[in-house]
Amino acid sequence: MSGRSDGPMLAEVMGAGMRSDEQGAIVAPVARDLDEVAETLTQWLAVRLPDASDVRLSGLTYPRGSGQSAETILFDVHYRSSGVEHREGLVIRIKPTTFRLFRHDLFADEFRLMRALHEHGSVPVARVRWLEEDPSILGAPFFVMDRLPGRVAVSVPSYLEQGWVADATAAQRAVLWENCVRALAALPSVPLSTVPFLVPESGDGFGGEWDRWAGFLDELDTAERPLPKHREILRKLTDAKPDNRPEGIVWGDARIGNMLVDDDFRVRALMDWEQPSAGGALHDLGWWLINQRGKSLPMGGRLLPGMLDRADTIALWQQVTGLSTEGIDWYEAFAAYKMACLMVNLYDLRGQRPPNGDYAALHHIGSARDLLAGA
Repeated sequence: MSGRSDGPMLAEVMGAGMRSDEQGAIVAPVARDLDEVAETLTQWLAVRLPDASDVRLSGLTYPRGSGQSAETILFDVHYRSSGVEHREGLVIRIKPTTFRLFRHDLFADEFRLMRALHEHGSVPVARVRWLEEDPSILGAPFFVMDRLPGRVAVSVPSYLEQGWVADATAAQRAVLWENCVRALAALPSVPLSTVPFLVPESGDGFGGEWDRWAGFLDELDTAERPLPKHREILRKLTDAKPDNRPEGIVWGDARIGNMLVDDDFRVRALMDWEQPSAGGALHDLGWWLINQRGKSLPMGGRLLPGMLDRADTIALWQQVTGLSTEGIDWYEAFAAYKMACLMVNLYDLRGQRPPNGDYAALHHIGSARDLLAGA
């Protein structure tokens, strides 16, 4: 692995908009007046809860240590129905408007995909309840889903350095990592026929995923701020495209930080489906691998005892899916390129620049170069 770590850099670029309280760092892109949100949502939910009266909300809060791409608010709703008191945990996801980390608007697709996955039953996801497309209510469309019990391995501070993952025993982490990789490997079992809205008109899911991310660089690479190293990696990726392109749903942000885990280290839900596609199953495995590589760099490339290394992760994923992982170096390099683009966009959104203004110093550039050399 070459290049410097994005771990400290990520903390720096997030710092401009990050708030903290006694419960931890709030990395949400915006901070609303939650009392005003509660008042608006109370009226909105009163219409959607059948035969409900005395509707009220409590405990509105932002997640701590994660959730920087889309605004997420957790809360409880209380109401009376048929003479019985009810309390339900819910989550609201608000469509990004000004702070758009990702290039494409797939907000409605995120809702539809989660609904389809929940109905299929092979992949654990929260049940989505309502999609509101009228932006006048909260300033942007939003959807509401069930809030499930569990915990998340947060990015700020890194779960490899402190928190429940770092505090777990090696045996517990071994159970956790196997369960997480198995949950990731369950996604290819869901046929694309269940999510036809993700399939491009051409029918080429791989091509659609490629075009999305190649186009992202076209927006970022400008005369005022050229990105020659990003462009070089894209050219190398173009020249080395793999023949192995298994079809399948792409989650888009496959990492442990987007998995809800219970006290027994079982995966309760996969979260944050903001950038789905029909690009093929290996894109998510590549994203998982490059994310783990990046998280380990501040620790000298070491993983915590019990965590599956790259080779064991690939072997388990292949065993569960029955799919070939030929060309995985290319998919991991493509994921590194994607992350390098996202880091540039994140710096832009935060109004910052990397140290010395050197976007080529992002470790994802070096990782992509190394992987392509062996592809």
